[in-house]
Amino acid sequence: MKRIIKYIKIISTISAIVAAIAFLVERINEIKNRNIEKKHRPFGIYERFIKRPLDVFLSTGALIVFSPILLITAILVKSKLGSPVIFTQERPGKIDPMTGKSKIFKLYKFRTMTDEKDKFGKLLSDDLRLTSFGKKMRSTSLDELPELINIIKGDMAVVGPRPLLVRYLDRYNEYHARRHVIRPGFTGLAQVNGRNSISWNEKFDWDIRYVDHITFLGDLKIIFYTIKTVLKHEGINATGEATMGEYMGDN
Repeated sequence: MKRIIKYIKIISTISAIVAAIAFLVERINEIKNRNIEKKHRPFGIYERFIKRPLDVFLSTGALIVFSPILLITAILVKSKLGSPVIFTQERPGKIDPMTGKSKIFKLYKFRTMTDEKDKFGKLLSDDLRLTSFGKKMRSTSLDELPELINIIKGDMAVVGPRPLLVRYLDRYNEYHARRHVIRPGFTGLAQVNGRNSISWNEKFDWDIRYVDHITFLGDLKIIFYTIKTVLKHEGINATGEATMGEYMGDN
C-alpha cells in the first residue's frame, strides 16, 4: 500500500511540475499577443487559467500510468502491421493570432492500416487496408493514446473539436471555421453525440457550441460520456464506411 501511495505521489509531482510549466508558457504567450486582435475570448476563469494546466497534469499522469499499455500496444502493432508503429499526419491546430491561420502540427496515433497497394502502386481503399486488429484498436480508441503527447506539447487539449485534415481548411464556411479558435481536442461534444455516425454539419454545430461555452463541468461530462461511448463501441464508423467520409464543403 505504501508503495502505491509513493507511486501516486511521484506521478502527481511530475504531472504538477509539467502543468506549472505549461501554465507559465500559456501566460507568456498571452502577454506576447495581448495587443493582437483576438478571435476568441475565454468563456471564463476555467478556460483562461485552469483548462490548459489541468490538461497537461492529466495527460502527463495518464502517459505514465498507461505506459505499459502503450508499450504492449506498440509491440502488437509492430508484429501485426509492421513499421512504422506510430502513424503521423499533419493536422490544423489553434489559430495563431500572429498570422490568423491555424498552426499545423503532427498528430500521433498508432497505425491501424496496412500499406497494401494495387497493381498500379496506389494505396487500396481504407476498408481494404483496415484489418480486424485495426478495427479493434479503433473501437477501444487505443490507437489514439499517443495523442497524449500532443496534449502535453500544446498541440491539443483533452476536450475540444477533433483535429481534421489540413485540406479541409479551405472548405469551411466562416461559421464552421470558428472551430479552430481553440485547441483541437482528444475528444469533444461531437464525439459524445454520434461520433462518426452523424453528418459533418452536425459535427461542426456541436464543435461551435463547445467553443462558445467551455466550462469545467461541461468538460467533465464530455470525458465521462466519452468513456461510456468507447465502452459501448458507439459511432465508430460512418454508415457503410470504414472511416468517416471525405468532407467536401458546406453544401
